[in-house]
Formats: sequence, C-alpha cells, structure tokens
Amino acid sequence: MTTATSPDAGASRRLTLTFDNGPVPGTTERILKALDERDLPAIFFMVGERVLAAGGRETAARVRAAGHRIGNHTMSHGTPLGELDDAATAISEISDADAVLGELTEPDRLFRPNGRGRLGPHVLSWPAIDALRSGGYTVVTWNCVPRDGEEPSDSWVGRAHAALQTQDWTVLVLHDHHPRAVDHLPAFLDRVRDAGIEVTPELPDSCVLLRAGRPQPALDALMGQRPRDPGR
Repeated sequence: MTTATSPDAGASRRLTLTFDNGPVPGTTERILKALDERDLPAIFFMVGERVLAAGGRETAARVRAAGHRIGNHTMSHGTPLGELDDAATAISEISDADAVLGELTEPDRLFRPNGRGRLGPHVLSWPAIDALRSGGYTVVTWNCVPRDGEEPSDSWVGRAHAALQTQDWTVLVLHDHHPRAVDHLPAFLDRVRDAGIEVTPELPDSCVLLRAGRPQPALDALMGQRPRDPGR
C-alpha cells in the first residue's frame, strides 16, 4: 500500500486517516473500497461490542485482509475512562476489547480512548494508563474531528480540508457509523491527492501518548502530573 504524493508545495503536509466506532457491515466495506481504489492506508479503531455484533467480525477481518491497521477503541465506547469511578471497569473496557479483537490487532497494539470528540484528562485514568503501559500499547489521540455526523452530510469535508491547510500533520477522525458522511469520502480523498498531501499510516509524536508502552511527552501535556498515592 502506497502513499498519495505529488511534487507541488503541498507535499510537505501529511494526513493519517483514522476511522472510529466500527466495524459497521456495509458502511465499513464502502470505506475499504474508497481506500483500495486509491491505494491509501488507514487505521480503524474498533469497538469490541461492534465486532461481536452480527457480521462484525467478518467485516473486521476484511479490514485486516486489506492491509489496514486495527486498534482497540474500548469494549463499549461508553463513559470516557477518565470519568469512571471504578478502576476495574476502566481496565476491563481495554482488556475485554483486546480479547475480542484478538489476532486482528497483531503485530500492532494500538489503543484510542473515547473522549466524546474532545481531548482532555477525562479520556484516561491513571489505572487505565498503567494497564496500557504494561500491555505495551501505543495510545493514539487526534488533532482533527470534523464532526462527520452533522448535517448537511458533506459539511465535514470543508472542516477537514481547513485543518489540512493549517497543520503539517493531521490525524483525522472519521466514523464507520455515519453512512451519509461516507458518501463524500471518495471526493475528499481525491481532493487530498490533488493537493499533494501524503497519506500515511504512521503517527506524529504530538498524537501519541504511549509508544509500545513507553510514556511520551504528549502524555504529560494531556494528563498533567500524576496525583500522589496517599497510601505511600
């Protein structure tokens, strides 16, 4: 799978395509078709419950067979992990989805927290971070959420392109479960190609909290200093 490039001035800009909240049989395959026709890579962050739903695992397997990276996006996509009072529940959201995804995520161990579209310390708890560190996860955030669930269904395209014009490296969040928004994905990808923007499955340091379990500067920037354990 190659990246989309051209020799014009836009070639210094990069885009990492990510798709959250799938798999969604039918819609995810349409995303795969648009990517395959342009030979573009993406990362799919999948929800465990959707993999278990009818046709979910078969669709997830198609994503993997097409050569795309798959990551863990929690078991239920419910309350953000940093807002949960129970550490065991936060950890099980990660481990239960990991068990469901199984070999689909190998050799990568990618995780994206649920933040309701915004970043902040609410997306993770320290017990969840400890579990992700011990599991050797790479924890991925984002820097563009163009709200592809809003109407009109093509309005996300302009917001996404605006981010591409102002950021050297955009990590874009789109969603498998907004089928009307997916209607506009092919035209968006063609415009990205025509602008000479490189599409890559790699991730910028600014959107990675852990790399293979190792804390990165972005983790401190997001979470701040770890609270002192009063029992110590």
